[in-house]
Amino acid sequence: MRFGAACWIQRTDWPALRDACLAAESAGFEAIWLDDHLLSDEGDWRAPKLEGWTSLTAVAALTVRAELGLMVSANTFRNPGLTAKLATTLDHVSGGRAILGIGGGWFEREHEAFGLDFGSGFGERLDRLDEAVGLIRRLLDGETVTHAGDFYELRDAVCKPRPIRRPLPILIGGSGRQKTLRTTARYADRWNGYGTPERIAETSAVLRERCEEVGRPYEAIRRTVTMEVVIRDTEAEARAAFHEIEAIHGIRGRIGADGTPRGMGAGGPPERIADFVRGYADLGIDEVVWVFRNPFDLETIRRLPEVRDALERA
Repeated sequence: MRFGAACWIQRTDWPALRDACLAAESAGFEAIWLDDHLLSDEGDWRAPKLEGWTSLTAVAALTVRAELGLMVSANTFRNPGLTAKLATTLDHVSGGRAILGIGGGWFEREHEAFGLDFGSGFGERLDRLDEAVGLIRRLLDGETVTHAGDFYELRDAVCKPRPIRRPLPILIGGSGRQKTLRTTARYADRWNGYGTPERIAETSAVLRERCEEVGRPYEAIRRTVTMEVVIRDTEAEARAAFHEIEAIHGIRGRIGADGTPRGMGAGGPPERIADFVRGYADLGIDEVVWVFRNPFDLETIRRLPEVRDALERA
């Protein structure tokens, strides 16, 4: 089981974010993820928010081992050619550790604020994502691309220098059965979802069907799951720590865009967290991604080795 640390970058400053990412790499997290919004997508949208690609590239220059990606880049913010160039530059700065995480985009307020096209609806944004990811894959793989599609036009577009990492992995976030998972089956190397093991198992079964439809091995796609855990000596201490974060970021009682309740998945001693994670390991999930917000939970980050030990003892 691999572990990723996702640091959401609202209501933070660079020193706090930097220190959390360095602590995560030191503790043994295999991947570091940041989010990609132009306004705070949790709590008051007016709260300070750093930019994702810039922040991630800064982290790349300071780290040496962990993979690096956005969870996930909003396709609506950028032309696919620009996204390919950003990912390639990140890959060079990091010495070949980049992952291109991407999704359809969902937060309308930031599009309205900055004059970005939000499209006619969720379905159109997912159609746009499908076209964009196909173009990005071709550019990253070294093609010279000329394309006139429903949403994008490219003329003799190239992405040079090529990424160091070949192929540079593409991760798609989202669980839409008809469109997102079909795009994942066509183009992605990794997939990210959220939910209980039962929900992830159901979505994984649909992803397998989509892979069969396009003639691609289901096993070629590594699956990741985002979750919120807090390590403390007691469950009560963990809940108190998470309640403090909920209050700071205005996320108590929230519901995800897919209608799924969001909150702490597990809290307490390392053995409790290991039991929780094991439910995903049993499904063949490659990586569990723990979410952190400022003030970043350095105790949970630093105690990752205890969870690994508990998993190995089981």
